[in-house]
Amino acid sequence: MSGDFLELCKRRQSVRRFTAEPVPDEALQQILEAARAAPSAGNLQAYEIVVVKDPQTRQKLAAASRGQGFVAQAPVVLVFLALPQASARVYGERGARLYSVQDATIACTCAMLAATSLGLATTWVGAFYDNEVMAAVGAGPHQVPVALLPVGHAGENPRRTSRRPLQNMIRVI
Repeated sequence: MSGDFLELCKRRQSVRRFTAEPVPDEALQQILEAARAAPSAGNLQAYEIVVVKDPQTRQKLAAASRGQGFVAQAPVVLVFLALPQASARVYGERGARLYSVQDATIACTCAMLAATSLGLATTWVGAFYDNEVMAAVGAGPHQVPVALLPVGHAGENPRRTSRRPLQNMIRVI
């Protein structure tokens, strides 16, 4: 493994304060390309990404995220929606229930790491009310919100969080 990639993974941390500085369009495009390059079950890419720049919609997402105000503070919020029916066409119920969600989460992870590599800050948001997120972004009934990813320039330098020792996380059989 490239030491650069491992260092990137270690450097990434959740930021909950953002400056007002906009995310450059070129950087946003690179982040979205990284998400698009993510692996997916059967290469179905059973997800959609809604790019939210509109301040009012970001406010609605913050409210939908149980009042997490930093969601509105970020100049861009990426909303990852799973498309269960797209995956179900090939993989049935397991595709609908699991693979489409995995597709969206892998894409979100790639976007998060791409943002970090560009010197931008993010935090994964999974605490939200599905129906409120869907209403805020105009999602259809066959789209499932999986993650929100606020993206911007860090307005804080949070302390490094600890990680469990590797030997406590793995089991070799």
